Amino acid sequence: MNIPFLDNWRRRHDGARGTGLAAAVAADPDGVAELLAECELLRVRAGQRGLELDDSPASLAALDQLPPRWRDDPEELPWLGNDAGLYLGTVLVRNVPGAVWSIWPGGQPVVRLASGREIDVVEAGLDWAMAGSPELSQVYSESAEG
Repeated sequence: MNIPFLDNWRRRHDGARGTGLAAAVAADPDGVAELLAECELLRVRAGQRGLELDDSPASLAALDQLPPRWRDDPEELPWLGNDAGLYLGTVLVRNVPGAVWSIWPGGQPVVRLASGREIDVVEAGLDWAMAGSPELSQVYSESAEG
């Protein structure tokens, strides 16, 4: 994940990539969850197509139904995929009991389920944006089951 202001914050607070973000999750999980939930590019592109993202599982299914016009812009594609993954994670954290954000040692945000299983939501979002598979709603359903 490449968020410039977050990278600057990490450098000031801890030289090891990801350690500062992991500490932030531990200290202020709700604040970090709000930051990760912004997904501005995805929300704007969905809004342009008449879809308001309300952080519900149904909104993931609606995203899956959008024509993948973002694939026409190779510069925007990875950013949109990153946002799609963060949005998937947001929906999981807000709707699946016991799901929380966690940070892998390299700084990658993932969702840890109550079972201990970790979902690399950013990778899932990138796969969805680039190939359309797996669908975001499918990843949600499989994750919500445990």
